[in-house]
Amino acid sequence: MAKKKETTSNDLIGKTTDELTAKVAELKKELFNLRFQKATGELANTSRLREAKREIARVLTHLRQQKKAA
Repeated sequence: MAKKKETTSNDLIGKTTDELTAKVAELKKELFNLRFQKATGELANTSRLREAKREIARVLTHLRQQKKAA
């Protein structure tokens, strides 16, 4: 099974600042839930933690680039 990125740079290009901020909040909530699952021993796919962190960084980077360009 091939890996699929949830959020690619191309997906972020047309989005507004508000949409990106909402996406960051959603991803941070997911990361919190993943950490909680890991602590309780329920998390089967621990690599999802790393992927979630990278998605957050990707969205935040795009947000910063938008603000810098404005």
